[in-house]
Amino acid sequence: MADILPPLTTKQALEKVDNSNLTCPVGYDFLDKEAFNILNPDYFRGLYLAYCPGFFDEKLHISSTMGPDHYQLGAYYLDQKLSFYGTVNSHGDLSARMQADITDKLIVHAKTELRNTHLYQAQVNFEYLALNYRAQFQLGSNSAIGATYIQRVTPRLSLGGEFFWASMAQESGVGYAARYETDRMVASAKVVSIGRVIMTYVQKISKKVSLATDFVYDCFSRDVKTSVGYEWDISRLSSVQGMIDSDGVASAILKKEMNMGLECLLSASLDHKNKDYRLGLSLTYG
Repeated sequence: MADILPPLTTKQALEKVDNSNLTCPVGYDFLDKEAFNILNPDYFRGLYLAYCPGFFDEKLHISSTMGPDHYQLGAYYLDQKLSFYGTVNSHGDLSARMQADITDKLIVHAKTELRNTHLYQAQVNFEYLALNYRAQFQLGSNSAIGATYIQRVTPRLSLGGEFFWASMAQESGVGYAARYETDRMVASAKVVSIGRVIMTYVQKISKKVSLATDFVYDCFSRDVKTSVGYEWDISRLSSVQGMIDSDGVASAILKKEMNMGLECLLSASLDHKNKDYRLGLSLTYG
């Protein structure tokens, strides 16, 4: 336990009281980002080929992706103050995301998604970043609104809350969250009034190996789901991730960067309960 929760030094104890030394925490929606990245990679089946050339000093990229049952065109633009990403596929689905840094403290996020040429969802977020906290206000389609707030109260502990309301679905609620982090571990917990409890934990075993687990509990249905996974950075150009959950689904993914801008991604997933078996290979050049 000493390695996981080392005692605070005198200097750290002073920093705990002095809020001017606290940094801005991660966003409320990304409290469990380390665990999510390990436990929820994009498993797929079939063969995907993607080509992503860059234009205009590498700020603009055009992508072309061919999958087993569809073809997709995409574009993304990256600048210091503005970023954009959009895709359209042969099924008629279109999605677009934008982020604009209005000032050093105010950021606007916008996203929209169409399915079969019909609006599926649209959302605009206004995010304010301060010295040791960040707040976000959300406006969405179907008369949905939401707000989140998170503050770093000590150098390692962040606390926050959320509120959401959707008039079309007649649903509203509040939530509370906490995140504790050190150089070796990250733990997070969320409780939402609609009956969900979500907890995650990531432990860094070494510079190359990390273990992760999560726990999701529905207070009303009393359903429980948990998963355990790992990430192993074999080298600077390759890594392996694996996961198994309480439903008996086992998955693994291998990433390998080849020479000359070629990236290979091998994905496999086994779900004996639902007889769903996936094997996928993706090749990206750009």
